[in-house]
Amino acid sequence: MGQLERDAADSLGLTLYELMLRAGQASYERVRAQWPQAQHWLILCGQGNNGGDGYVVARLAQAAGLRVTLLACSGNKPLPEEAQQAQEAWLAAGGVIHAPDAPWPQNIDVIVDALLGTGINRAPAAPYAELIDLANAHAAPIFAIDIPSGLDAATGTTPGNAINADVTLSMIVLKPGLLTGKARDHVGRLHCDALGLNTFLAGETAPMQRYDAADLAHWLKPRKATSHKGDHGRLVVVGGDTGTAGAIRMTAEAALRSGAGLVRVLTHEDNIGPILTARPELMVDALGEETLEQALQWADVIAIGPGLGQRDWAQKALKKVAASEKPMLWDADALNLLAIKPDYRQNRIITPHPGEAARLLGVKTREVERDRLQAAQTLAKRYGGVVVLKGAGTIVASAAGDIAIADVGNAGMASGGMGDVLSGIIAAMLGQKLTLLEAASAGCVAHGAAADAVARQRGTRGMLATDLFELLWQFVNPEMIQQ
Repeated sequence: MGQLERDAADSLGLTLYELMLRAGQASYERVRAQWPQAQHWLILCGQGNNGGDGYVVARLAQAAGLRVTLLACSGNKPLPEEAQQAQEAWLAAGGVIHAPDAPWPQNIDVIVDALLGTGINRAPAAPYAELIDLANAHAAPIFAIDIPSGLDAATGTTPGNAINADVTLSMIVLKPGLLTGKARDHVGRLHCDALGLNTFLAGETAPMQRYDAADLAHWLKPRKATSHKGDHGRLVVVGGDTGTAGAIRMTAEAALRSGAGLVRVLTHEDNIGPILTARPELMVDALGEETLEQALQWADVIAIGPGLGQRDWAQKALKKVAASEKPMLWDADALNLLAIKPDYRQNRIITPHPGEAARLLGVKTREVERDRLQAAQTLAKRYGGVVVLKGAGTIVASAAGDIAIADVGNAGMASGGMGDVLSGIIAAMLGQKLTLLEAASAGCVAHGAAADAVARQRGTRGMLATDLFELLWQFVNPEMIQQ
């Protein structure tokens, strides 16, 4: 980011202080728009350029006739040149700087967090930690400049205390730590302001992508009027040992509801009747050597894992599937078996949650969560193809180096069966001629966007995986949203 700012400033003939003035102006305007009735602003400034942005905000607010109380942390090193200029401009305008341990005044209407910027990658120390705790405990809403203080901009982790912002305004571009990991606990409503650098940024190639429901139309075009079921993929889904018919049924139905032309289920014989009764559009047969051989020859796409188990029955099926060169998706127990006997292949999507990812990498789950982006990239390099690392801010990574964050989904998705539904959606996308990377990205976005639509109607608590089926159609037919 530092290099990007310098390059942008040089390209457009701006000083870094002028960029800081733009950041402060954008922050001031966002706070005024969000909380127009706020008359008393408490601004917390740190020792870096994030603090400099805070001084600009303070000066603009005071000039507008608002009451401003500014607390600033001091340190052994002088302020960066731009922040020093901003501080001097605040003092020249009659502003007052209070010590970080000064008592907070009454009737604070909004808190502006300008303590720590994107450079922090360790736990905040005193007095920052104390100010973060005081801000979080206060009743006033919090606005974070660029990133909530204490949140790691690269990974979304929180090594220590972190601001719980109501609104965050990211400057110039989004940072990955605002979209994954612990981000959603701290960022609040996220906005981004390019600070007038749009022309410069248009010539830059982003190292990763952010996707949401608006991107679905890029992948999912309206169907031709003359298309038939064979045009949209023949999918075989393998799984559902004794007692786990629900998992494979959800995967199979999700595929149908995402546009798969034909879906064939191979499962334990005890599951055939219940699955057919629940969803007669599925073709269901007992999993055996002969039926699997026939299905693999018939299928365009293979999905294996939901409810599969790990006994001999499952291991033989996975070994047979692994011999195929057709596009495929491995999930759940297929991943647990893969962790025992790793292999590398380019025709496969794997969809681990953090615990499964940890087993695949031979590490603890907390190590995966410490840097989700790095974990996803390592998985892709080790196992090939495309990796979907599930969680808040799902990450899609390929062995070729592509990486994206699906900025959709909500806490209601923390319930059984959500991963089974995701597998079916992604597998259906593969059958509709999307590449592995496109299918994984589109599937994650459609899945999370449908869950968000359910949450808007009913809230997050009590959301079922099958609730997504009621609204999924909107997102796998994006032309309907645009009408």
